[in-house]
Amino acid sequence: MRILVTGGAGFIGSHLCKKLVENGDDVICLDNLFTGSKQNIDPLLDYHNFEFVRHDVTKEYLAEVDQIYNLACPASPPHYQYNPVKTMKTSVMGAINMLGLAKRVKARVLQASTSEVYGNPLVHPQKEDYWGNVNPIGIRSCYDEGKRAAETLFFDYHRQNHVDIKVIRIFNTYGPNMNPNDGRVVSNFIMQALRGEDITIFGEGTQTRSFCYVDDLVEGMYRMMNSREGFTGPVNLGNPGEFTMLELAQKVIDLTGSSSKLVHKPLPQDDPTQRKPVIELAKKELDWEPTIPLEEGLKKTIEYFKGTL
Repeated sequence: MRILVTGGAGFIGSHLCKKLVENGDDVICLDNLFTGSKQNIDPLLDYHNFEFVRHDVTKEYLAEVDQIYNLACPASPPHYQYNPVKTMKTSVMGAINMLGLAKRVKARVLQASTSEVYGNPLVHPQKEDYWGNVNPIGIRSCYDEGKRAAETLFFDYHRQNHVDIKVIRIFNTYGPNMNPNDGRVVSNFIMQALRGEDITIFGEGTQTRSFCYVDDLVEGMYRMMNSREGFTGPVNLGNPGEFTMLELAQKVIDLTGSSSKLVHKPLPQDDPTQRKPVIELAKKELDWEPTIPLEEGLKKTIEYFKGTL
């Protein structure tokens, strides 16, 4: 297969590229390096079946490919809020350009959507048929609504132009190749603990998240891309294990042996109070569920972050 991965130098994209390259597929990794890093794909540059192209998905890109994984978009709040207009354009124009390419070359295209399409959910845990509770004018809207619009485009291209689509909704994911300064909770806690700094808890720390190790997620993405024809999703990919921020902070302190103390700060605007995927659809259609427990995944991630200090 000849496969295009947009956002391929990012945290998740780099792990996906590695899997595809090792499978023997020809991989084109497309990234403008806004939040991606050449360091993430450095080990792949020696492979004859891997090619890196520096390109922005808001501009058209042409290539003969069999499959497209569309991952391009900043995903952590500090990054996507840094240039919210660009974030929205990346989601919407990126989707249009990749769907246009898929239509032209008859490729199958997978959209990496997000649990953020559920907003601050009024239903818990979240199933794929829940429409969400999203603030359309808040500081997170550029990402939430951008991803929702991208899903709309995917299904409209599918209905109108018969493009072969797959849509996944990614819940919190962590692991090596995360940017240490991306502002996400796992990287924040680990870096603060390793440096012996106070660990920042927003609000009371009772808000929950579900954390999926990156290898589990990439396996789910791969299975979705190669799932039966006619199954479009959207399908939740995440770990249903649910932890409060306080529990996560304590785990990180224990695993790093840190002397860090917890400090509380006000909750950011529109910060979701609960996140937990229902993954019955992924189990049924993809025979997929996460296998790596939080403690094991955190140990691997801590080792990676130690190397970045």
